[in-house]
Amino acid sequence: MSGADIGSGPQRIVCLSTETCEVLYCLGEQQRIVGISGFTVRPPQARKEKPKIAAFTSAKIDEILALEPDLVLGYCDLQAGLLADLARAGLEVHLFNQRSIAGILRMISTLGALVGAAERAAELVAELEDGLLQVRNAVPQGAARPRVYFEEWNEPLISGIGWVSELIELAGGQDCFAELASAPGARQRIIADPQEVVRRAPDIIIGSWCGKRFRPEQVSARDGWQAIPAVRNGQLHEIKSADILQPGVGALTDGLQQLVGIIAGWRAR
Repeated sequence: MSGADIGSGPQRIVCLSTETCEVLYCLGEQQRIVGISGFTVRPPQARKEKPKIAAFTSAKIDEILALEPDLVLGYCDLQAGLLADLARAGLEVHLFNQRSIAGILRMISTLGALVGAAERAAELVAELEDGLLQVRNAVPQGAARPRVYFEEWNEPLISGIGWVSELIELAGGQDCFAELASAPGARQRIIADPQEVVRRAPDIIIGSWCGKRFRPEQVSARDGWQAIPAVRNGQLHEIKSADILQPGVGALTDGLQQLVGIIAGWRAR
């Protein structure tokens, strides 16, 4: 139990995405969680301790109602319909929609306030901000900044979302498709012509195919992609989607550190 007043805020929370679950554990407020998404992987103990009552975009309303939650937390437009159904069933809901580093930090502050742990949330945000600053300052001055193509999905090709693009820049790289990163949805980040990746000539390709294993040999075999520097030089890497595509603490820590390692390895060559 945390130092926060357990009498404050919602006591029975359902987390329909992994990042709010992770934040509540970081705040020491995991005792409030009564149900999680089956896709939750952070922290790993949550899968052992908490009942899994939903997929990402679907759930059995009756099972959630049976848990008698006083708050259901969701994420992004993909869960909007589900949360609307839960609201119509009489539950209190909160839909987060963070798409940037600033949005992730704001989500942490908001969630901390909701559960009466604002002070601990502020400390967590400060720790994360300090880590981000350390990474930025560690990039050697004048160092080459590799062009990075981050592939969030392969059929069709989808480039990285906002916070991923920002983390690439923080780690010392250049996002090849930075102009798409601020788009509100994945459809706006589809790369219709795969040859556009060839034309932008990334030095590094990072795959994070949400929900399935990245296959670098399939990427290398794409028509014309043998001309890409990243393919020629064997600079094809995977970062697990759980580490970087969940807009929470993990992306700003584990995901970022993996980006730093990949870019540092490229420089070492």
